[in-house]
Amino acid sequence: MSKKIKVGVIGGAGYTGGELLRLLINHPHVEIAFINSKSNAGNPISQVHADLIGETDLQFSDDLSPLQDGSVEVIFLCVGHGDARKFLTEYKVNDKIRIIDLSQDFRLAPQSAIGNRQFVYGLPELNKDQIKGAQNIANPGCFATGIQLGLLPLAKAGLLKSVYTTGITGSTGAGQGLSATSHFSWRANNIQAYKTLTHQHLKEITQSIQQLQPSFAPVTAEGSSEALSFIPWRGDFTRGIFVSSLVDCDWKLEQLIELYCDFYKGQPFTVLSKSEVFLKQVVNTNKCVIQLEKVGSKLVVHSAIDNLTKGASGQAVQNMNLIFGLDETAGLKLKANYF
Repeated sequence: MSKKIKVGVIGGAGYTGGELLRLLINHPHVEIAFINSKSNAGNPISQVHADLIGETDLQFSDDLSPLQDGSVEVIFLCVGHGDARKFLTEYKVNDKIRIIDLSQDFRLAPQSAIGNRQFVYGLPELNKDQIKGAQNIANPGCFATGIQLGLLPLAKAGLLKSVYTTGITGSTGAGQGLSATSHFSWRANNIQAYKTLTHQHLKEITQSIQQLQPSFAPVTAEGSSEALSFIPWRGDFTRGIFVSSLVDCDWKLEQLIELYCDFYKGQPFTVLSKSEVFLKQVVNTNKCVIQLEKVGSKLVVHSAIDNLTKGASGQAVQNMNLIFGLDETAGLKLKANYF
């Protein structure tokens, strides 16, 4: 591809914005046209994302005129939950510009539209064909990505009835803003369960499972689920998610391995491991690594991802690649931080 895609980033000062910039700066088919941040307008990118010093001379801007004149082809919305819908309500974005939203604002039907823009749920392993022809993408949540990729093959086979899932996430999953539980002094040598059985990703996960297995029970109006019990944990590390999902299953392990291999055939970033998986295999990559363990009629599915890459910015770039007909792995062949 000789012509480079002109890209704009809204909200480039946060964790997902910084991770996105690291990927886009090194993407062979991308030209970054502007990086918006009201609070940092005029400041060098490396003043906020210090690891990018020497990598780029770009500065943050508060000029949003490219959204009207169509001088960019795609924008990434790296803003907080609720703010993406507000932004698109306040600012008119040229209809020709594609949008990839990293918030949760457009993930769930029937709220997956605004004006004449309809958003496709951007999990490539589930909706790749729809993504390829999409104008607007709702990027999946981080926990939702890790849990779904572990469960979707079972849903395709109609094997999911009751699921117990627990997962632990790094501190970057809480965003850049400080809170009582994001300070180093609180996180270090510490662990805590939160949003027990009521995490906001329950609806997102259930929606995808029902796409393959319509009989799977829905989330209640109160936000809990009889079919999917999820207990998330805050971990004392910065990035990554490790999930373990327990289900009853009579299939033999060999059958299940074949099921997963068939489901993820042709999916470059989701792989099945026959050995024990661990977080360092995926940190700083766009991979999801899955392991199956079977004891009697109990099946445990372990899945590991990096919450900032496959769980956010990396998956967003993967979706951009699919939209523009690029190699799905372009700019995403990253090595894990193994040591």
